[in-house]
Amino acid sequence: MKLAIVTAYPPSKVTLNEYAYHLVKHFRQHSDVSELIILTDIKPEEADINFTENGCKITVKQCWRFNSYTNISSVMKAVKETRPDAILFNLQFMKFGDKKIAAALGLLLPMLCKRKKIPTIVLLHNIMEQVDLQSAGFTKNKLLQKIYNFIGTTLTKFILKADSIAVTISKYVDILEEKYKAKNVILIPHGTFELPEEPTYDLPEGPQKIMTFGKFGTYKKVEILIDAVEKIRDRTSENLEVVIAGTDNPNVPGYLSSVQEKYKETDQITFTGYVAEEDVPKIFGESAMVIFPYTSTTGSSGVLHQAGSYGKAVVMPDLGDLGILVKEEGYRGEFFDPTSTDSLADAIQKIVTNPNYRNELGKANYDAATAFPMSRITRMYLEKFGEIKMA
Repeated sequence: MKLAIVTAYPPSKVTLNEYAYHLVKHFRQHSDVSELIILTDIKPEEADINFTENGCKITVKQCWRFNSYTNISSVMKAVKETRPDAILFNLQFMKFGDKKIAAALGLLLPMLCKRKKIPTIVLLHNIMEQVDLQSAGFTKNKLLQKIYNFIGTTLTKFILKADSIAVTISKYVDILEEKYKAKNVILIPHGTFELPEEPTYDLPEGPQKIMTFGKFGTYKKVEILIDAVEKIRDRTSENLEVVIAGTDNPNVPGYLSSVQEKYKETDQITFTGYVAEEDVPKIFGESAMVIFPYTSTTGSSGVLHQAGSYGKAVVMPDLGDLGILVKEEGYRGEFFDPTSTDSLADAIQKIVTNPNYRNELGKANYDAATAFPMSRITRMYLEKFGEIKMA
């Protein structure tokens, strides 16, 4: 099978590029994939495809740009040239742009590929019905929120024209089936990127590193984390370091710089900036725990799965998709009220002061992560493509 994946890809800064890297890494190791075609937004020579494992041929074709109005024609031209046997779209609603028309046009592509009789699956990481538009940085205006939701509903109907829609959370299946009467929605878990050998759960010498990882500034804010750790320092003699790993959300440029300026007198805060793929194991491995300072959620959490794969305790708000993931996939953590610094401080302190409890959480999360490795997830997609071809 020649399998095409329409996606952003490292070192692209467009969302879901990291997920695409791991899809490619594991798809190429399946014997029934003869060639992977990455239809992407970066130049072929830039693409991070230097894998150590043996696998199939990889072709990288740059055929779309963020916020371009010509992505439909350029992607369909690339599809015609490469002639894939099947196509997987790695999508969320702002994948092709943060301008309304550019973003919307890109989301018509799965329907067009289906019309070309090419088996087409859309991996949809979020759905508009579950996105808090204000917290996610789209708009605070109630009228605009209604307009966005109308547009989102319309675009979802187009996306559902694909052969199959894969979502990572069972609640999404229920919503799409109930609201849109969809019959082609399937649940395929997010999966765990890497499965290192089970860690020792020992921490390096020095301060306990309280780490958060992601793109910050919208519904992910780090001030509550810094303030919570300051409260713990006042209460205890624990040696703690806050590690903020990641960058600004594209909708809030300059956010982390403003935080650095605000807390420039506060000790032991590290801002790592962008974390390259090869540095991810070190960032997670050195951390005592991973914190999710979120006020809402917009889909399944790759960071939670990464934390699990490295055997880390987690602290998260019990809301939305995170709460569902914990219940469905077996992850464990301490929960906090996302509006309360004291609640977050209490949750972190419970783990900081109890190494045995920290290790208990880490082991449970490692077990949860190992249940859905990416090799298993990619096999599920290939099996679904097989069903589509047989239909």
